[in-house]
Amino acid sequence: MLPRLQGSNASINRASALWHGAQGWGHGFCWWSARRKQLVLGLAVAGRADPPPPLRRANPCQMGRETSSLVVLGPVVGTLVGRATYLQVLGIWLLSQSISLIVAGTSVTTLLMYANLRATRFPAFMALVAVTNVSGALAALSALAGTILIEREWVVVISSGHPPSVRTGINSVVRRIDLGCSLLAPVLSALVISLASTQASAAVLALSTAASAGLQYCLFVSVYNGVPALAAPRQPRASDAERPPPVPMTVAPAEAEPTQALDWRARLADKLSVASGWESWVVYARQDVALPGVALAFLYFTVLSFGTLMTATLDWKGIPAYVISLARGFSAIVGIGATLLYPLVHSRVTTLRTGLWSIWMQWCCLLLCVASVWAATGVASAWMLMAGVATSRLGLWTFDLAVLQLMQDGVPDHERCVVGGVQNALQSVFDLLTYVVAIVISDPKDFSKMIVLSFSLVTCAAVMYTVHAYRAQKAACTSSTST
Repeated sequence: MLPRLQGSNASINRASALWHGAQGWGHGFCWWSARRKQLVLGLAVAGRADPPPPLRRANPCQMGRETSSLVVLGPVVGTLVGRATYLQVLGIWLLSQSISLIVAGTSVTTLLMYANLRATRFPAFMALVAVTNVSGALAALSALAGTILIEREWVVVISSGHPPSVRTGINSVVRRIDLGCSLLAPVLSALVISLASTQASAAVLALSTAASAGLQYCLFVSVYNGVPALAAPRQPRASDAERPPPVPMTVAPAEAEPTQALDWRARLADKLSVASGWESWVVYARQDVALPGVALAFLYFTVLSFGTLMTATLDWKGIPAYVISLARGFSAIVGIGATLLYPLVHSRVTTLRTGLWSIWMQWCCLLLCVASVWAATGVASAWMLMAGVATSRLGLWTFDLAVLQLMQDGVPDHERCVVGGVQNALQSVFDLLTYVVAIVISDPKDFSKMIVLSFSLVTCAAVMYTVHAYRAQKAACTSSTST
């Protein structure tokens, strides 16, 4: 059993080490399962002479539907996580994610095994496609619940009452695990697919997902039992605190009926407000850190990453596939380096200034991408583009960590989960806009327009954060002068 935390950094390190292990297993298997499904579908479609249109479009459509589900239901997930207990969220998260990934992997494998299913049994084919889409969306929503629970709640609770460097270190390690899994998952997925058949890989997917869920739950429960602060009662939400107390049982029946009807209407209105998510957006808008959150969301509206569109453009410009893979790997390593740099910078300057320095550092690195638009040759343009994108990851992920810690420090305890759900939904909005613009401007010849558009969004994000930093610094100076 994990030792109890008594306020020492050694105890925190033991708890966070076990928690990081659970986080690593969780994200690793989650990303492995998702990437495996995408690669199986992509390789099968590439190997068939005439793939059916629904199967050919399944990969991008699935990503778009998953992002859309986060846009619509992200605030609702945040609100529900804030209302439930930690163990309830933990159990629902791991169970729903595991079942969704198993169902999605099985349905995709079935579609690929029975190539003539669309022609022979069209209703069954469409049912499998619908199951794949729904299970993928549920997996994305359950992963969001886990992210909110860990990054918005447990990190803050574990590090409360300790120096800021403790929270900074935990945030950095968590993000390092995320980026490391994103780097290794495609490699492991390709290795399993190349060494095994589709049926064998489906069995491995189901077994590994089920095994990882049990392991994650045991590790998280060990951390929960080892940190007394996690078992403490959570603070009620402001709306709950403002509600009138329940009607006593001694009230006369004639007087109780109108009160009970009013109470029923209040409960119904509360449930409708949760379902719509409108209240969550209002809570987000009144936060002091809303502007940095919007600035971070702007960065998701970009093609300046080694995604599908940029990879296709580099291939069109004559860059070999292995060079693109190496550049993608180098970009991920630079991102991991940002998680090592962030604690060092944060130990010398404040979180606010760390974010200011990092966003403008990213902006400066992306100037190389803008300059690639006017390069003399296509090869030179491609190399400048890859160099600018790879080096900008240092500022990007440092800024991501800075904004995350600003929200952890500045959002009230009872609103952290709600703000986390809205923040993820806002980021998904701009991510979805990237897909839309990529559909409109899909020709590699027009990729320069996307570069300029993405750079403009980064510029807007940098200006927005600079405005926030100026306001915060001015408010701090005014407060110190008045005292």
